[in-house]
Amino acid sequence: MFKGILIDKNDAGYSARLSELNEDQLPEGDVLVRVEYSTLNYKDGLAITGKMPVVRQFPMVPGIDFAGVVESSEHPDFKPGDHVLLNGWGVGEVHWGGLAEKARLKGDWLIPLPEGLTSRQAMAIGTAGYTAMLCVMTLARHGVTPEDGDILVTGANGGVGSFAVSLLAKLGYRVVASTGRPQEAEYLKALGASEIIDRSELSEPGKPLQKERWAGAIDSVGSHTLANVCAGTRYGGTVAACGLAQGMDLPATVAPFILRGVTLAGVDSVMCPKPQRMEAWHRLVPLLDVQALDAIANEISLDQAIDTAKDLLQGKVRGRVIVKVAG
Repeated sequence: MFKGILIDKNDAGYSARLSELNEDQLPEGDVLVRVEYSTLNYKDGLAITGKMPVVRQFPMVPGIDFAGVVESSEHPDFKPGDHVLLNGWGVGEVHWGGLAEKARLKGDWLIPLPEGLTSRQAMAIGTAGYTAMLCVMTLARHGVTPEDGDILVTGANGGVGSFAVSLLAKLGYRVVASTGRPQEAEYLKALGASEIIDRSELSEPGKPLQKERWAGAIDSVGSHTLANVCAGTRYGGTVAACGLAQGMDLPATVAPFILRGVTLAGVDSVMCPKPQRMEAWHRLVPLLDVQALDAIANEISLDQAIDTAKDLLQGKVRGRVIVKVAG
């Protein structure tokens, strides 16, 4: 038997509880992993609370990423004792995820834990840091350099935002951080932000074309915020969009795209091809700052995850939440 958070939906309603599970309940897969650490991402918060229909099969163990040790394997790339990590692939949505002490899944979804990282450090980065790195790679692929001007990061106090600020600053970009919590300005400046703006500047309906303010942006918010971000992007700039904290809608016009040549580039971390995700993880390692990781990460136990998920959705949690799963 082992512990895990189990989400279920039946005539009594939607529920999430810490449960005793056994290996016979685990879904099919060719690798069994003893999970050491997982995380709480925004999507996990939605899954645990049922605020959005993230979970598509019941019962479900949430947790879209984890790091741990292989217990048994029928996959040619992995053997018992290997340290591995996982992000995405529908885990925690259609396949049992990382908020349980054991996980069984397809070995093709796993990557070896990058050299120089512990399981805890990998989950301090987690899907949030990996997604932020994919966004940074997207800006670079579209030719946005530090010399081009400011880079805006929205939702800067969140997991993706915190890492985006830190990574961009480490790479020499001047970062403008947008947040709804101006009292966290010193935290963001410690991560590398040069300027802080209140999210209210971007979160309400705005003009379709606005003053050119930034050469690029990383947006995890969506809706009116993303529309305003595009409207304020300089000629030829790129906006990497990876989230929907404000909403899935995009109440924008084509003006920034056809009058300023702005590129809106979508960034997906869930089904990202394995070579690209491995590149992102390996590019993260030399940029790591252990002190910055400690500042970003807040560790909780598995039995605290449900209550913390509620706080996360209410904007009460700063940076990353890592979950110590192993007893």
